[in-house]
Amino acid sequence: MNVNISNQEGKTIVRLDGRLDTSNVEQFQQDIAPLMQGEKPNIEIDCTGMTYTSSQGLRMFLMMQKSVMSRGGKMVMIHMNPQVKEVFDITGFSNIIAIL
Repeated sequence: MNVNISNQEGKTIVRLDGRLDTSNVEQFQQDIAPLMQGEKPNIEIDCTGMTYTSSQGLRMFLMMQKSVMSRGGKMVMIHMNPQVKEVFDITGFSNIIAIL
């Protein structure tokens, strides 16, 4: 999993590429740790290149969402491929996290 974090037009863009699973979830947690600070974060997660997420990946997205909401911010996920979107739908995460 490659994670690229940048800031554009007042929002933080997180671009994901590859699989998010047990082999790299700890690195992903370290990569996103700086996003768990500050007030009113505006985070857009670009899933164009994300091909898979395990339950541990889902847990990380839920943790991010809770952190963002508790600080008065917003988080959306965009460009999710149909296979990954299906995982979010089946688990109910698409009702918790905004997916555009």
